Amino acid sequence: MTDVRRSGDRYRGGDAAAGIESFHAFSFGPHYDPDNLRFGAILACNEERLAPGAGFDEHPHSHTEIVTWVVEGELTHRDSTGRESLVRPGDLQHLSAAGGVRHVERNDGDAPLVFVQMWLAPLSPGGEPSYAVIHGIADATPYEIPGAGALLHIRRLAPGERTALPDAPFTYLHVVRGEVRLGEERLSAGDAARVTDGVG
Repeated sequence: MTDVRRSGDRYRGGDAAAGIESFHAFSFGPHYDPDNLRFGAILACNEERLAPGAGFDEHPHSHTEIVTWVVEGELTHRDSTGRESLVRPGDLQHLSAAGGVRHVERNDGDAPLVFVQMWLAPLSPGGEPSYAVIHGIADATPYEIPGAGALLHIRRLAPGERTALPDAPFTYLHVVRGEVRLGEERLSAGDAARVTDGVG
């Protein structure tokens, strides 16, 4: 079964006065929807747009696998384990919050920052936080998130190019740019599809 969710249906969040614009695909913070809490392991899929100088001050996470893909600009990350990194377009950042970690996410550059961030539920709680950045992750190279029992696939399709969706109990497709056709549906930037019981 395929459930298409359109870009315009996402919950709008952020703080315009602080230069933060957020689009939430799942129930998030004050946007509580008991029928849209998760899909498989996915708890959140947020598109964040930060103006130069804007960001999220230090805040905590626990028992969550957080995967971030920068689309435009540069993301500055600092966390309570002492790690600091600059994540650029095409890079993938993976923070395993485990038993607990605090971090800061900011746009310290002079251009707008756009990133897509997914939160996934761990298979088991607790443990020690871990962090990794994959610079320039290759197209069609699966990224495994063993703590959540999930695989992330990034595809950059040329016009007219076709690809198969993974055959899995839960498959989540999020369009970042351009348009794709899924069966009879045409998906544009910000649209998503939730596919259950294999490709449908």
